[in-house]
Amino acid sequence: MDKRVLAGIAAAAVAATAFGSARAASEQGVLEGRAILPAETFAPGPPSGAFIGGPVINGVPVPFASQPVQGFSAVLPAGGHRFWVMEDNGYGAKANSSDFLLRMYLVTPQFKTAHGGSGSVSVGDFIQLRDPDQKIPFALTRPDRLLTGSDFDIESVRKVKDGTLWFGDEFGPFLLHTDATGKVLGAPIPLPGVQAPENPFLHGAQPNLPSSGGFEGMSVSQNGKTLYPMLEKAVTGDDPQLRRILEFGVRHESYTGMRWWYRLDAGSVSIGDFTQVDAHRFLVIERDNEQGATAAIKRIHEIDLRRVNPDGTLVKTLVVDLMNIADPAGISLPGRPGDIGLGSTFAFPYVTIEDVLPLDDEHLLVINDNNFPFSTGRNPALPDYEDFVVVRTPALGAEG
Repeated sequence: MDKRVLAGIAAAAVAATAFGSARAASEQGVLEGRAILPAETFAPGPPSGAFIGGPVINGVPVPFASQPVQGFSAVLPAGGHRFWVMEDNGYGAKANSSDFLLRMYLVTPQFKTAHGGSGSVSVGDFIQLRDPDQKIPFALTRPDRLLTGSDFDIESVRKVKDGTLWFGDEFGPFLLHTDATGKVLGAPIPLPGVQAPENPFLHGAQPNLPSSGGFEGMSVSQNGKTLYPMLEKAVTGDDPQLRRILEFGVRHESYTGMRWWYRLDAGSVSIGDFTQVDAHRFLVIERDNEQGATAAIKRIHEIDLRRVNPDGTLVKTLVVDLMNIADPAGISLPGRPGDIGLGSTFAFPYVTIEDVLPLDDEHLLVINDNNFPFSTGRNPALPDYEDFVVVRTPALGAEG
């Protein structure tokens, strides 16, 4: 990760005496940078949103004249101050997302810090997922074979050493391999013994995974040879609070048979992301299914694949409570009338938080999935924007 992205943030932290005293008094995370991508941000492409209702949702006219830039469910570093953000299937279901194109966008946040900054996010190029070589063996929505949210529900992505991309999908669940430009390189790879209701190969069989329960998060080993996809929901027959982490060998494109068990906190219903810190340590976002004033569980935990409890589940360490972040410099202010979770205690009260990226030994980039135009976590009268925050957490650098 290019350290320049943290230059302004680090300078602000050193200079702000209020920050120093706040950190000494508490081990809670500290907000050091924030940037916002407006909810109504659009990119070139065909009209979208024709199947989600309307004519107005949360004050936004529907359908849209082009493609909304929304629903970020994964983030990758792109060098310098830039990041690749990946959209999910669009509008939350297979049936309503056939006019939503699956893309990754190159974004540049200009973080607001204690020393200033615009707090804006600019959107640049995009990668369009597509299958011109007809590698996918089932019918696609579009005759031009551009992939849509009715074909796959991609929720995670990792880049490996050869520059190609691996996507984790929820409809299969599948792993999908593309080149660096988004062109599909092979048939989707299923998870043996597990099928979601949207799986195109069910053929009347009973699914054993709930809808939206597939590969929500996915990590990659430091050498790029191994992927670790993680299921969002429990497989039929599993303890309802346990989630499977699998091991997948990139070279042979097959599962190794290794499996780890992650236990959710009481009240948690889903994981939001799963990403690597180093060779053994990983971060997991956990959440409840609430937003706004009723949101309670939005947490990032650290696990180490070498550390297992007596019951066989991975040992967890809380890294940051996203509902309780100190903002001594007032970076989150001012807000709009009706906004919640701003001020000296900053909160991330979104129903879905699906992006976390370690920037260095103490800083995390966290981004919500705004489910545009549906979610209203920050303000009950307005659709959520995409909220990019840099959080400093002393727990992250402490290897157990």
